[in-house]
Amino acid sequence: MANSNRTQDVWSALGTVTDPEIDESVTSLEFVTSVRIESGNKVHIEFRLPTYWCAPNFAFLMASDMRDAVAELPWVENATVRLLDHFSADLINRSVALRQDFRDAFPGETDDDLSEIREKFLGKAFERRQELLVRHLLANGYSATWITRISLQELMYLPLGNEGAGLRNLYLFIWKKIHHEPTEKTLAFTTVDRKPLDPDTFRAYLRKLASVRRNAEFNGFICRSLLAARNRG
Repeated sequence: MANSNRTQDVWSALGTVTDPEIDESVTSLEFVTSVRIESGNKVHIEFRLPTYWCAPNFAFLMASDMRDAVAELPWVENATVRLLDHFSADLINRSVALRQDFRDAFPGETDDDLSEIREKFLGKAFERRQELLVRHLLANGYSATWITRISLQELMYLPLGNEGAGLRNLYLFIWKKIHHEPTEKTLAFTTVDRKPLDPDTFRAYLRKLASVRRNAEFNGFICRSLLAARNRG
């Protein structure tokens, strides 16, 4: 495989990794500053966050997720991720390289293994992506009652245009992380705790999801502004 193709493979893998708080990829947010493929199929990645004081728990999650996403490529022998210009960079980089938990990076300072934080923001990402897809379906003539009853299989084979297909792919990617052991008749749209949606309260439910999306979009705007200011400096 040509080196250029392998570099693209790495960038594509990194594109599946998101900032948990914003639910946008680390590549679209332009956090990744360098990708190098070295001899022996070793990949070295560097990334930089908007400020020196960005939350270390989110930084750790992104670093470990980038490492894992790239390491899953069949030709990669080793993936190294290095966080730059951050007050906890040395501790995070060391623990990620050793495949340790977050609490191992800060011994004696926290008992948190980040599982609760990961689950919380996974749920927010699920809600954000669900709202975007649902609003697209509503705009294209599908009723709220139909949406609350459609199965996963029906959604997967629903004919959609490019925009709808893209929203569906993003939703299904996160859907599979929320639902366990789905069947063909599993509902495509449920609450984050896998409860059926009620057509009678559907509009109120959508307003709740919209608030989650707007909060993520606001955080994304702030994040991009801070990163742009840092890069100019």
